[in-house]
Amino acid sequence: WDETHFGKMGSYYINRTFFFDVHPPLGKMLIGLAGYLSGYDGTFPFQKPGDRYEQHNYVGMRGVRLCRLLSSWLAFLCLSIQMLELSKSLPAALLTAFILIFDTGCITLSQYILLDPILMFFLMGAVLSMVKCNSCADRPFSASWWFWLSLTGVSLAGAMGVKFVGLFVVLLVGLNTIYDLWDLLGNLSLSLVMFGKHLLARVLCLIVLPLALYTAMFAVHFAVLNRSGPGDGFFSSAFQSQLIGNNLHNVSVPE
Repeated sequence: WDETHFGKMGSYYINRTFFFDVHPPLGKMLIGLAGYLSGYDGTFPFQKPGDRYEQHNYVGMRGVRLCRLLSSWLAFLCLSIQMLELSKSLPAALLTAFILIFDTGCITLSQYILLDPILMFFLMGAVLSMVKCNSCADRPFSASWWFWLSLTGVSLAGAMGVKFVGLFVVLLVGLNTIYDLWDLLGNLSLSLVMFGKHLLARVLCLIVLPLALYTAMFAVHFAVLNRSGPGDGFFSSAFQSQLIGNNLHNVSVPE
C-alpha cells in the first residue's frame, strides 16, 4: 500500500499537481525527481496495490536511481561509523556491515517506492558526520571540523525533511552537542570568548542551517506544485486562488 501512496505522490510532483500529505516533502520530491530523470511521465494512476505498471517506466523511482542506490550506501556508512570512529575494529565493522547487507527488511525496503531507504540514508549520514566531527575535536575550526559539522546539519535537515521520525537523530545529535559543550565549559584553559565561538558555530551549523534547508524544501514544494489537485480543500481561499485550474484561480480574495 505504501508504494502505491508514495508513487502517487511522486506522480503529483511530475504533473505539478498540488496535494496534502502528513510527511514533509523531501523524500517525495526525490522520488518524483528520480521518476522524471528516468523517463516516467507521471500517468500511472497508482489506484491500488498490486496493479501492473505495464509500459510505464517505474524503474527509476523504485530502485536504480533512488531507493536501491541510497540503500547500497548504508553498509558503507555503517562500516565507516564502526571502524573509523566507534569500535575502531575492522572485524566488528565488517560484521556490522554484513548484518545490514543481509537484513531481509533492508533488502525488501530498498526494492520499492518508499521513504524508508531515503530516511535511513540521512539518519546514518547524520550519525557518521557527528562522530567524524567528534574526531576533529583536537583541531576545532579547521576545514575538516567545519565540513563535518556542516554536513551534520545538512543530514539533520534531510532526515527531518523525509519523515518526522528524523527527530530522534536530532535528539541524538543534540545530546551529543550538549555533552560536548559542557565538557568545553569545564575546560579551565579555554576562555569564555573561545567557548562562545564554539557555541555560535554549533548554533549556526546545527540549528540555523537545518532550519534554513528545511524551510527551503517547502519553498520548492510550493513552487513546483502550482496546479489544482486533491489537497486544495485543506488550505485557505487565498492560497487556492494561486493554483492553476482551481475555481478560485486569479480571483481577488478579501483579507
